[in-house]
Amino acid sequence: MIAGRYLRARRKDAFISVIAALTMAGVAIGVATLIVVMSVMNGFRDELLTKILGLNGHFSAYPIEEKFTDYKPTVELIEGVPGVRHAVAYVEGQALVSSQSNASTGATVRGMEFSDIQKLGLLSQSAQQGGWDQWDQSQGVAIGYRLAERLGVGIGDPITIVNPNGATTPFGTTPQIRSFPVNVIFNVGMVEFDSFYVYMPMHLAQDYFKMYDDVLKPGVEPPDPMATDEEIDAAYERQYRASAIEIFIDNPDDINTMRERLQNTPGIRPMILSDWQQRNETFFSALQVERVVMFTILSMIVLVAAFNIISSLVMLVKDKGADIAVLRTMGATRGSIMRIFSITGTAIGVIGTLIGFVAGVLIASNAEALRAGISELIGVRLFPPEVFFLSSLPSKIDPFEVTVVVGLALLLSFLATLYPALRAAQYDPVEALRYE
Repeated sequence: MIAGRYLRARRKDAFISVIAALTMAGVAIGVATLIVVMSVMNGFRDELLTKILGLNGHFSAYPIEEKFTDYKPTVELIEGVPGVRHAVAYVEGQALVSSQSNASTGATVRGMEFSDIQKLGLLSQSAQQGGWDQWDQSQGVAIGYRLAERLGVGIGDPITIVNPNGATTPFGTTPQIRSFPVNVIFNVGMVEFDSFYVYMPMHLAQDYFKMYDDVLKPGVEPPDPMATDEEIDAAYERQYRASAIEIFIDNPDDINTMRERLQNTPGIRPMILSDWQQRNETFFSALQVERVVMFTILSMIVLVAAFNIISSLVMLVKDKGADIAVLRTMGATRGSIMRIFSITGTAIGVIGTLIGFVAGVLIASNAEALRAGISELIGVRLFPPEVFFLSSLPSKIDPFEVTVVVGLALLLSFLATLYPALRAAQYDPVEALRYE
């Protein structure tokens, strides 16, 4: 009751009440800022993960000992592992891509079946021109819109792909040069894929990069050295293989557990597993450091508000010196005096934290609407898509982080009350009432 009366404004205590209100506002602003900034950074991280891992799997599996001639049954076994969303086999090689306008650039050529492209929603839904119809039976390729602009080509125009590892002749290895029409121009929103990736049907890539082995058929004798080409072809069968398998899992952060499952599942052949954290270690380490630094810096706002609680309570204790002395002479203990001012300061922190929590969650939940409104109000586009490759301002509220922020604010608010409350409890009633 006494702590509540000290919080309520009276005419002669208006100045102290204003300070308490400003302190409460400081706590609210600090909590709201922390929640909003951490939510936006979580949204950016998820958006980057979606873009980066939309086409590259959480694991890249490479063959050990034997080549990936059994890639189809291996994909089926991997997709049966709990926690695996899907797996995609592909053929990949580096090549020089040029057009009839004499523009050329290096590119990564990747061969995939249509059923696997459908598993990659980011790719299958990103076709700006053309389409994926009859992809497996086609003889064309798909390229990013940035690569198409660089080469100056459109749908139906031919591009020439030069593979340095061509046929072996007595004079050395000759490059393999073939032309393919452009069937699809896609835009996935990442410069890496839109500028340097060329997709072609799986069978076309296997033939182009010679991803096959001619194996003698079971029970057939090796043909005579003087045998005709027809006899040689009849004695051998062609076994096609894949370069690697991309594995997509339900929880991108559950790398260690999924690695053990994939390596210990019976029937799955031994493979080298390279996860997305290893491939993007530098980038995501920098992102993690940035999140920690931002949390630490913004926590200073709450810390400053906690110091404001100390200053406002010190002034309150100084102003209520006579009240404390009267309470002591009436039998109040030091502990009760300390509780009064602890409750007063903690109430300021609790109310400010609750206001900040509600405001932070509301702002973080409507970050894109606020961005659009502010952009329209000031006439400047905030976070333009052509620069940040994001069509909207991402935001993801993490309940654990919000709990940490609220808990930190409440803890600092409580700790800030200890020193002023202890000073109030040590007041000497005789000295306080000497000049009253």
